[in-house]
Amino acid sequence: MGDGARRHINATERRDRLALRHRLAVASRAESPEEVAGSLVALHGTDPATVHLAVGARLADAAKTVGETERALYDDGALVRMHGMRNTVFVFPTELTAVVHASTGRAVAARERARLLKNMAEAGAPDAAWLAEVEESALAALARRGQATAAELARDEPRLKEQFAYAAGKSYEGVHTVSTRLLRVLGVEGKVVRGRPLGSWTSSQFRWAPAPEHPELDPGEAQTELLRRWLGTCGPATEDDLKWWTGWRVTEVRRALAAIDAEAVSLDEGTGYVVAGDAGPVAGPAEPWAALLPALDPTAMGWQQRDWYLAPELRPMLFDRSGNVGPTVWWNGRVIGGWAQRPDGEIVWRLLDAEGVGRDAETAIGTEAERLASWVGTTRITPRFRTPLERELSA
Repeated sequence: MGDGARRHINATERRDRLALRHRLAVASRAESPEEVAGSLVALHGTDPATVHLAVGARLADAAKTVGETERALYDDGALVRMHGMRNTVFVFPTELTAVVHASTGRAVAARERARLLKNMAEAGAPDAAWLAEVEESALAALARRGQATAAELARDEPRLKEQFAYAAGKSYEGVHTVSTRLLRVLGVEGKVVRGRPLGSWTSSQFRWAPAPEHPELDPGEAQTELLRRWLGTCGPATEDDLKWWTGWRVTEVRRALAAIDAEAVSLDEGTGYVVAGDAGPVAGPAEPWAALLPALDPTAMGWQQRDWYLAPELRPMLFDRSGNVGPTVWWNGRVIGGWAQRPDGEIVWRLLDAEGVGRDAETAIGTEAERLASWVGTTRITPRFRTPLERELSA
């Protein structure tokens, strides 16, 4: 993973890499959602609006955001929305389905299925053989329909409506429906994906669809490929960054780093890694740049150690208590504030760190706010995970 003297990559150069590789500098903006997702490896998909907003911030022609993103997701099938790293929903290029599933999903899926069976057994619900029959029937029904809601599938397979008690006698006890739990397990197992929403692009209600056919890869080889792609767009990164983003054990991270012959570099945080041949200087963007990125944007959430682009004192206003980032305002690779949409549709923003920020920056940020408002139009956006500044600005 590299011998001899290590080159030091400072925070300024890391910001320059981020500007270009994450397609945030104006000159590096993408022509399609496929280019955006390919450059970032994966877009956070827990909040459906995040996907479109993350794409729109990076498209050369933001007016195409909604139509082109829906085309890529639901018509062409070039992008897929399914469970991935850290048991979280992401959108990534369909070609990566096998890589993501084998590298991060398979182990989680085994635990999820075991937990479902344990919960059903504790409640006296039907056993694993019964569940296997229901699963086979439900997948067959989904294949016939192409896309379907859980309620539609339950009409085809009524046993999906079966309910069982969960955590009886505890403060969080409740009643679970087989359809809800089983479809989640099938999602983690890479058998189903999230399809077209029932409402607009901001809707959290969605249809299920069969997962794209993909080969079963060796987990180690899949981890190597995923790390190579991510490090190519987000490097340099520390072991802690890699462990956090992937959700792997540190031994798995180190094995994958060795497999791609990653180069070690020096960072302000300690030792970092880049893909082989990527340790040299990188020229930054020709012009200053501003960006308004959404809650859970993959750039803002990309690293565990964030001091090189986000001052620690800003975090209480920009993150919720679970560590989810809200909408952020960027200037030349640093988070300097946040933004929100008011009930009347106005995009408003506030600077929390004005160091080195002059009139040019405020003008550029204002231009990005107008650009965002122009394609969002009458759609109203409320982040799924709300943060103190977003709540305050949107009031």
